[in-house]
Amino acid sequence: MQGIPGTLFVRNANVFTPKPLGLRDLLVVAGKIILIGKDLGKPPWVEKVLDCAGGYLVPGLIDLHVHLQGGGGEAGPASRLPEVPFSDLIQAGITTCVGCLGTDDVTRSLAGLLAKARALQSQGITAYIYTGSYRVPPVTLTGSVRRDLVLIPEVIGVGEIAISDHRSSQPTLAELARLAAEARVGGMLAGKRGLVHLHLGSAPSGLAPLRELLRTTSLPITQFHPTHVNRTPELLEEAAAWVEAGGTVDLTAPSSTLTWDLLRAVQGLARADPNWERFTISSDGGGSMPKFDAAGNLVGYAAGDVRALWRAIQALVRDGIPLEKALRPVTVNPARILGLSQKGEIAVGNDADFLVLDENLGIVATVARGTVLFP
Repeated sequence: MQGIPGTLFVRNANVFTPKPLGLRDLLVVAGKIILIGKDLGKPPWVEKVLDCAGGYLVPGLIDLHVHLQGGGGEAGPASRLPEVPFSDLIQAGITTCVGCLGTDDVTRSLAGLLAKARALQSQGITAYIYTGSYRVPPVTLTGSVRRDLVLIPEVIGVGEIAISDHRSSQPTLAELARLAAEARVGGMLAGKRGLVHLHLGSAPSGLAPLRELLRTTSLPITQFHPTHVNRTPELLEEAAAWVEAGGTVDLTAPSSTLTWDLLRAVQGLARADPNWERFTISSDGGGSMPKFDAAGNLVGYAAGDVRALWRAIQALVRDGIPLEKALRPVTVNPARILGLSQKGEIAVGNDADFLVLDENLGIVATVARGTVLFP
């Protein structure tokens, strides 16, 4: 019997949802998981079979901070970084990503970022974007953050808005409040989270602007998701207090020595959030990682790498963190924080986005929306 297109049977998989289930089989139809069970037996109408041979099966990674067009530019035009290729994303195990602009919204554009996201969608993974860039008022596609959220399906928030950084536009509290209110209402009208994703620099002000916003407005703490909070030990301490108060934060997976130690950062946040629910890890892939001295002079330059995301999870597990915990900041947590209800978890009805791993947690296969994209 000829198999029905779009059907996949996965067998002999040691499933982590990210909770451990043990050996299970999965049945995928039209990009969705429709059945999970023991010894299901291959239906005769299935088109493809993926035998995991007892290897781990985990949710596909959600990278909520990627410079898909390439970032950089702080060291002049020659320092602009290239686009992130589709091949890099799938080899890195990333099945869902969110693209952003950074410092450069002059030679990079939201239109180009949207086109890149749509190209990735056509190639097989799920891709979204943030409207805006470092500066306030933000660049947009339709004239406002609210309209972008309502009218453009791929726009799920605004960011990365820079604060506490000499490269930011030094926004006032009133400007930040207005921006967050636009995102909040736009998200409501569009049925999206409308998240405000914020770049945190190393200035002493840290998270103080956000704390002041919460004190002076009715905006909820969950409206904001600051990133790069493992930039320094001092900023991480602030981030832990933010998480303890009910907020969420994002750590940057180290692609170089310019980012403070990830294990200590995770341990610090886990003390504030013992259920491992309110922090994420992203790669900053394709983005520049410049290092400045106290006078603001550029003294170092590196590039973010999407492959750093899975390397970070491997490192956490090697350091003794259980796999089911280490997976949360790159699967269920970003799915919930971004409002992606069918992502981040191996469950019936969810998108069939998952990775097959070997005993050393190396990526053997990447499956997105039911299609084996790698190898």
